[in-house]
Amino acid sequence: MKNWLLGAVLALAGCAGLQPPSADERVTQLMDQAWQQRLARSPQMAAQFGDRAALAMLDDHSPAALAQAYQADLALLARARQVDAATLSEQGQVNLAILTGILENRTDGYRFHEHLMPLTAEGGFHNEVAAIATGLTLSDTWEAEAYLARLAALPTLFQQQIHWMREGMRLGYTQPKVVLSGFESSIEAYLPDNADDSLYYRPFTTLPETLADTPALRAAGLKAVREQVLPAYRDYLAFFVNEYRPAARTSIAAAALPEGGEYYANRVNHFITLAMTPDQVHRLGLEEVARIRTEMESIIRALEFDGSFADFLAYLRTDSRFYADTPEQLLRQAAWLAKQADAMLPRFFGKLPRTPYGVMAVPAEIAPKYTTGRYSGPGGEHQPGYYWVNTYALDKRPLYALPALTLHEAVPGHHLQIALTRELGEVHPLRRYHYISAFGEGWGLYAEKLGVEGDYYEDAYADFGRLSYEMWRACRLVVDTGIHAKGWSRQQAIDFMADNTALSLHNVTTEVDRYISWPGQALSYKMGELTLWRLRHEAEQALGERFDLRGFHDTVLANGSVPLAQLERQVRRWTARQRG
Repeated sequence: MKNWLLGAVLALAGCAGLQPPSADERVTQLMDQAWQQRLARSPQMAAQFGDRAALAMLDDHSPAALAQAYQADLALLARARQVDAATLSEQGQVNLAILTGILENRTDGYRFHEHLMPLTAEGGFHNEVAAIATGLTLSDTWEAEAYLARLAALPTLFQQQIHWMREGMRLGYTQPKVVLSGFESSIEAYLPDNADDSLYYRPFTTLPETLADTPALRAAGLKAVREQVLPAYRDYLAFFVNEYRPAARTSIAAAALPEGGEYYANRVNHFITLAMTPDQVHRLGLEEVARIRTEMESIIRALEFDGSFADFLAYLRTDSRFYADTPEQLLRQAAWLAKQADAMLPRFFGKLPRTPYGVMAVPAEIAPKYTTGRYSGPGGEHQPGYYWVNTYALDKRPLYALPALTLHEAVPGHHLQIALTRELGEVHPLRRYHYISAFGEGWGLYAEKLGVEGDYYEDAYADFGRLSYEMWRACRLVVDTGIHAKGWSRQQAIDFMADNTALSLHNVTTEVDRYISWPGQALSYKMGELTLWRLRHEAEQALGERFDLRGFHDTVLANGSVPLAQLERQVRRWTARQRG
């Protein structure tokens, strides 16, 4: 709406005795529209919020749908940019910053053609859509028929995504060929020999026997899997192997894409939520690598290890004492460490979440090319979160790194932060269900180091594992910018990671391929963590003996996932209040 027309409408409202909306209310109205658009575009999310009709639908990735969404986002973004942040309350400023960031990312993604590459080295849309079946319980006939409708829509979704991938092949937007080696296994995992062994059929096996039409529904489910789901996966597998991978680009840098330099700079700013250039990030990464390397070498000396830094890394990677013998042993160790972390929380936090979390293995169909662990948030109301541990290739999952991984993915890392955000009932759902990588991943890395203060690391090897994880994130600053902005080769990136971290070579390779296929995201961890420590040290210096660590942490987490610039403001306001 043009400014003059908006003014006329507000003037008429004043004549009618109605107060025009305040600046905060205008932002809330924009957030309402953005939230409704998000639910309309994501039936899977809409279903989690009680839209039963959405249970029968999948996302629409047609050209018309994506173009319409882009125009709608542009219109909302233009209106958001008209709001003067100085006229807003503290919460209104947070709302506007998050709303603007969401809309900018949506429009930038479309503008830079990210929809032409609906896959990364770790997986793609064919994995994501499988969430409709994972853990699904069909409690009645209506839900079973809605699920059948989703299965019937699945071939269309696959055809839409293949269309975009072909467009990417034509225009030069593909993932690098080198990161796609073995990717077909992530598709083949959904192609069992028998349809009744399919992940997509499992929900029909738990249908209540009391339903009169259970046998008919099971037969319909088996038919849908056999005639619609499995053919869609087979067609995608054939397309990937015969067309897409052979045509994939041989370059690895985001800068090699059309408008690639501008695209990568955009991704850097998006993922770190700070105005820094790739060169600045690269230099900071080199400084952090040098600092952490000094700490790691001091532990090696304290252990009186007879050999070089490289020799020590080789020892950690090859000695069987540092590895689990079975998946169950690895999961039990992770669960035990998680409970130890739980006991540490009251010392550091005044407010804890109600939502519990569990420990489970990374799903087998994605494990071979998946990272070492991850947090999976609650799928809906009254559901737990999960700390995922990768049990594939046990000789590549060192136990000395498991304590740091647990603090990052479970508590006080991702589960604590995300669960508290979900329980912020008074804030807009657009904020409660939004994740800013620089904040969330920065908090996860900060949580790893918090374990030092909590006496969590029981020996020097576990502490070395923590430092190796910190080094891993520092190396990301160097490697990600090196690959995408400074002309590094894949092998150069692998060598840099292998020479500086205790990660297994398998993990190093999968991580580097992840950075290649997901430009910029890997920068968010260290940049967020460095910001958190800087703000903490500023508050400690300003408050002296009055500094309350529990109050500081509660303040950091009080508003959910926020841009780092907003985090600085809220921590400094808290510090000023403590002083006053």
